[in-house]
Order: sequence, then C-alpha cells, then structure tokens
Amino acid sequence: MHGDHRKRSCAVPTLLALAVAVLLFRGTPAGAAGGNAGSIWGANYFPNVPLVTQDNKQVRFFDDLIKDKVVTINFIYTSCPDVCPLETAMLREVQEILGDRVGRDVFMYSITIDPEHDTPEVMKKYAEKFEAAPGWLFLTGKKEDITLLRTKLGLYREEKGSEVLQAHQVSGIMGNQKTGRWMKMSPFENPYVMATQIGSWLHNYKSAPDVKEQNYANAPKVRNLSNGERLFRIRCAACHKIGGGAAGTPGKRGVGPDLLGVTTKRDRSWLTRWLAEPDKMLAEKDPRAVSLLAEYDNVMMPNFRLDSGEIEALLTYIAEESGRIEQGGNGVRTGPPR
Repeated sequence: MHGDHRKRSCAVPTLLALAVAVLLFRGTPAGAAGGNAGSIWGANYFPNVPLVTQDNKQVRFFDDLIKDKVVTINFIYTSCPDVCPLETAMLREVQEILGDRVGRDVFMYSITIDPEHDTPEVMKKYAEKFEAAPGWLFLTGKKEDITLLRTKLGLYREEKGSEVLQAHQVSGIMGNQKTGRWMKMSPFENPYVMATQIGSWLHNYKSAPDVKEQNYANAPKVRNLSNGERLFRIRCAACHKIGGGAAGTPGKRGVGPDLLGVTTKRDRSWLTRWLAEPDKMLAEKDPRAVSLLAEYDNVMMPNFRLDSGEIEALLTYIAEESGRIEQGGNGVRTGPPR
C-alpha cells in the first residue's frame, strides 16, 4: 500500500492549475439558472464537528472555520516522512505571497489525520517550523470527526477496512463556501498559481489588477525549461532556493538549505544518493544527513523516487543556475510562471 501511495504522490500532474484544477463541487446544479450555492454546500452538507487549534482553542468546522469564507484545507500528519512537509512548505510560500490577506479574507487550515499523536502542542511546534502566521490554523480533533470531514471533502479513501497513514490522499482542497466553488489542489502546485486561485479566482476576481491595453509584441519571450529546472520547480522550490532566501525574500530562512553552489561544496556521490533515498540515509544515521535534519527543525526530506536521469538533470541545473548567479545573474528563476 505504501508503494501505491508513492506512485500516487509522484504522479500528481504538474501543469499549471488552469489545466489541472478539478472542480470538486459546482456552485449551481446542472440545468439550474442561478441558485444559492451557499445553501447547497452549507450547514446541511458540511459537518459542524469540533476541532482544536494549535493554541488549544476549540472551534466548530462550519460555524467558525469555513462559513462565508475563502479557505484552503489540507490533511497532514506531523511525523509524515513523505509529501506532507512539501505540501506544508508550498502553503508557506502561498502565505508569503498573499501577505496580510491570510487571516483577513483568506483562511488556511491544516488538519491532522493522526490525532492520537498530533496534540495541540505537537501541532503548534509543527506550525512554528513553517512560520505559520495568524490566519493559518493547525487543527486536531477526534479521529472519527476528521475522517467524516475528509469523506465530505472528497479526500478520503479507505483501504481494506483500515487506514494506513502513509496511504492518505495527498491532495488538499480550496474553496469559497458562500459561492459553493471548490477545487482540489496539488502539493506540487506552483505557489504563485495557487495564490492567484485563492486570492482572485475564488473571490470572483474582485482583487484582479486593472487591465491596461497591452501589445503582444512587448510580451516577454518564454524560455524552454530544461528537465532539471522543471524538476526543481515542482519538487524542490517550496523548500529550497538557489540564492535569494525564502519565497524570494532575502534574508528569510528557508525550510531547507540554500542550494547555491552545493554541487561544488558536497561530494557528487553523496548528493546523488541523498536525492535518491534520503529516508534510508537518515535511517542509517548518515552524519551529514542527521546534521541537516537537526539544523532545519527536523523537517524530513521527502523521497521523490527520482531515477538516475532525473537526479543527474537536477544536479546539472543546480550547478548551472549557481554559476549563473555567481557570475552576476539576477536571481534564481523559480518565481511566477511567465
């Protein structure tokens, strides 16, 4: 079963969300003109179960968390050795992009699927690792209530009558309860695209910038991405930068180390194995791997099941990008898509 999860998590589409986002619920039933979407996907649909925040405050799922709000919801567990840390790091960048809108007109919720272990205290430490700001809550509760929520949100699949943590669905969901628009989201999404979806699309474009007359002749030329840069964007950029700090903010600590010049600072064979099987290296107590884990708040490096060709492409890109920046380039090219 764990193998099946690995295939699922690594096969998540990585195209822009405009192409891959799936509408889970539609605001108006087929054939209806208009309609009150909020009543369709309202208190009669969403269970109003109690949950507890990382600050040990009890809240109700519908009344306090999603009613009339634009939200993101994902299900994680803090000891996850796989995609959960990557998904949380990606949401950290979304939070950075949206700024003070988080907690004002956008709300983010990460709910544990392992409430027996993930107490409010554990969730608080996890939130602090990822520098969660006000408006991003980490929640726990009764296991049966959390399973009910996942089922209602279309993010639960039971295997052979029992759940295995590592086999949990890695997709999250974002939506506007008032309009009834809900979309699944991928842990491999570009955070700029996700911030646009949450901050503009789900608000019915109320925050869209003024459109000025433009000429296609002045549009920037779109670069062709190498396989290494593509892999870096979808697998690495949420936790690592090649120069430039976190989320493009100089001086801000990243979830993982800055990779500028890492191919000249570290042995190539060590880097190759680290990208191939970080979990095994940690289990073997590799000194450098253990040191990195401790230095970066015990946030696990996921095993992305990269093959030798993908690893070589990644290392080549990191080396080339490091060289470009060290020679006076204008920063790592991992920002919003062009």
